[in-house]
Amino acid sequence: MVNQQAELALNLIKQEIPIHQSEPESLVLSDDVKTGLVLVDIVNGFCTVGSGNLAPVVPNQQISNMVDESVKLSRIFCEKKWPIFAFIDTHYPGKPEDPYPPHCLIGTDESKLVPALEWVENEPNVTIRRKECIDGFLGSYKDDGSNVFVDWVKTNKIEAILVVGICTDICVLDFVASTLSARNLGLLAPLKDVVVYANGCATFDLPNQVATGIKGAVAHPQELMHHIGLHMAKGRGAHIVHEVSLGSTKKP
Repeated sequence: MVNQQAELALNLIKQEIPIHQSEPESLVLSDDVKTGLVLVDIVNGFCTVGSGNLAPVVPNQQISNMVDESVKLSRIFCEKKWPIFAFIDTHYPGKPEDPYPPHCLIGTDESKLVPALEWVENEPNVTIRRKECIDGFLGSYKDDGSNVFVDWVKTNKIEAILVVGICTDICVLDFVASTLSARNLGLLAPLKDVVVYANGCATFDLPNQVATGIKGAVAHPQELMHHIGLHMAKGRGAHIVHEVSLGSTKKP
């Protein structure tokens, strides 16, 4: 009964705040538009069962699908030698990130890319940025005031970014919102479009009936928060797509 009620509520919310209304639901990649792939926190500490305080405790289909889609896209971008920017959530002992428990501490398996993506660290077209905060854009600032992500966009003359990763409504959303604000301020030229691949994103699942039994926990139903994260990203100006394919170059 509880599951039926939750499903009805989710369907109602999707009807009231739909993601797609007037824009296409797919993205075709080609050399015509210089596109960069951004991987957000696809690490063991968030994706691999039993790997930490914020990792899934049982296999999770949404997270598994996100990893699979991210690997597929990474292989395409590496084969094409297109630029990839990978965020790796990395924290230091004694520096908590409220309201979350300790996670992804430096030097642990939690702060490593999932096994299916470890290979990207050795690819010449991949830029790695370890960040110690939720927002990857802010986490890209260095002590000298420069920003690794901004430099990546400008150096590669990136016109669009395709964003995948975890969590849809937290790290992905915060990065997308900051990036769009920076773009609007003219700080990220020639970047024009920020595209979020819905099936390449995921979030965690903490149903209300479980959260009520955990002191200090806040309910976080996965499908609902995933949808809300995508909707919020769209409201900031991102394009949300459900399909990504590889097209041919039209220019001579």
